[in-house]
Amino acid sequence: MNEERIDVHQHVLPPEYAAWLTKKGIGVAGGIDLPEWSADAALEVMRDFGISRAILSVSTPGVHLGDDAEARTMARVVNDYTAQVVRDHPDRFGFFATLTLPDVDGAITEAEHALTTLGADGVVLIANSRGRYLGDPAFDPLMAELDRHRAVVFVHPGELPGPAVDGIPSFAMDFLLDTTRAAFNLVKNDVPRRFPNIKFILAHAGGFLPYASHRISLAMVATGARDPFEALQDFADFYYDTALSASPATLPSLLAFATPGHVLYGSDWPFAPVAACAYFNSHLDSTATLDDATRAEINHLNADRLFPRLGAEWDAGKSG
Repeated sequence: MNEERIDVHQHVLPPEYAAWLTKKGIGVAGGIDLPEWSADAALEVMRDFGISRAILSVSTPGVHLGDDAEARTMARVVNDYTAQVVRDHPDRFGFFATLTLPDVDGAITEAEHALTTLGADGVVLIANSRGRYLGDPAFDPLMAELDRHRAVVFVHPGELPGPAVDGIPSFAMDFLLDTTRAAFNLVKNDVPRRFPNIKFILAHAGGFLPYASHRISLAMVATGARDPFEALQDFADFYYDTALSASPATLPSLLAFATPGHVLYGSDWPFAPVAACAYFNSHLDSTATLDDATRAEINHLNADRLFPRLGAEWDAGKSG
């Protein structure tokens, strides 16, 4: 088992946040019951799966449930809590800060606090915030702030802004479409080129994007928004994690499409149960799926390059 995995897609559920969701009548996210979380449980899973370090993030629904002031308060609670987890275990955890979109002013304030005061390793943004997708020009002031910080932005799906289909859990297909829509809208509105210092990670291997990238890029012609070949390059230049996606069916398409060095390990624990994590890890570990060099790139080398500060501090902690 590889002992150097860096997990860029691992979730945290701060107790005050979990209690707040329960009070709001939210006990399910993406069709999955909200799981229990503790640092000790996370560390145990990480030991079992050879994960040396995990970058924690809050999943959907995030903190904006309709009220800007409440979202700002809860974002600060979530980020302060997670920053303390990192301080308690500096050689094992990092974190992506939770922001308040579609409240742009609140998001800018919280990004500044999290990235400068708390030392967050980036931010997590839900693909759509109350029906408004990333890439919307209204979000440009936040993109400018994140560009100034040279931030890593982890894009995580949420519920689609439309009715669900009975019997189909959101995580099965809707999440993949939500991420794909966000990626399309970011590129259609030229966000990666207008804000080139931001590095975007797309969850779950980018949803449907790598597999359908050439077809999707043709839509740029239909909309008149972008040159389709430039758009295709921008799609390839996103970063992609392997959460729930490291399969013999998905990995060849992802690796054939993504820019070299842009595929990262992700587990999706605890929303993904241990058995699911083990299943997808088994494909990453299989010599029939990946060669040793590619496996090392995905497991930790690509993340080392994307998060150089983490790598340096981690190495210092392990040698101290």
